[in-house]
Amino acid sequence: MRAARLIKMVLLLQARPSITGAELARELEVSERTVTRDAAALSEAGIPVYADRGRAGGYRLIGGYRTRLTGLGRTEAEALFLSGVPSALREMGLADAASAARLKVSAALLPELRDASHTVAQRFHLDAPGWWREPETPELLPRIADAVWDDLRITVRYRRRDAEVRRELEPYGLVLKAGVWYLAARAEGGFRVYRVDRFTAVEPDGTHFTRDEDFDLPGFWGERADQFARSILREKAVVRLTPAGARGLPHVTDRAAAEEAIREAGEPDGQGRLTVTLPIESYEVALAQLLGLGPEAEVLEPPELRALFTDAARGMAQLYE
Repeated sequence: MRAARLIKMVLLLQARPSITGAELARELEVSERTVTRDAAALSEAGIPVYADRGRAGGYRLIGGYRTRLTGLGRTEAEALFLSGVPSALREMGLADAASAARLKVSAALLPELRDASHTVAQRFHLDAPGWWREPETPELLPRIADAVWDDLRITVRYRRRDAEVRRELEPYGLVLKAGVWYLAARAEGGFRVYRVDRFTAVEPDGTHFTRDEDFDLPGFWGERADQFARSILREKAVVRLTPAGARGLPHVTDRAAAEEAIREAGEPDGQGRLTVTLPIESYEVALAQLLGLGPEAEVLEPPELRALFTDAARGMAQLYE
């Protein structure tokens, strides 16, 4: 909307001593011609926008003009606290609200402090998604985020391994873990965690729920994440590790499980090798993970897993003969 763009332009001009037409066009996502027309419209409305001509020129406010449009709305204030995670803001549809909030904060600061946001942004950045994967925004994430903000009950369809189920949920909070979104919600039977990309339908039912004020999202997630990590480690393997293998083990498998296995291992043998009992998800997963350590790790038990490594080693040797 043009009105919102004009307000944003005023805030940008107030936050900086001078700004070029190209910079304004980039910030407002319009052409420089549109910037020129908007500046003229502001001048006609009584806002003292002055255009300096020439290579070093730009736009500025004259006469110490200050706008009173710096009060934060609720959505802007909430989005401001997420401004360190720009990808999360974009995916939840809050990028514009966060941008407006940052501009209003900048406009309210003393002139000597207005570069604070730029200074911080150039020194600290959080990149949430993991390596070697293209993050995908779940289609229904903005709708779920709206329900979370407004404490709205939702009726959902959720895809499991073998079926699609219908649930009525009270959505408490969203968590972004290594590029994957999760919803913490209260359903019949208590709080549960759902992967957002497995929702196939989300419909608010128009009623609000009363939030449990004792609910602590970071604490809840930490507890459930630890339980989940341990729940998938259903099997165990006995592995003999060289010193290099012991150093590398936390990098190829579950870090917490690897470090605990190393701590609980006995004394090294005469060659400095440790024998550890390692929790694993499955024989196939353990094969893929521990092969990365090469000859620095030897699986001793169970026999079925050792046989998989024997076959893999034999195949590798034949391949490279």
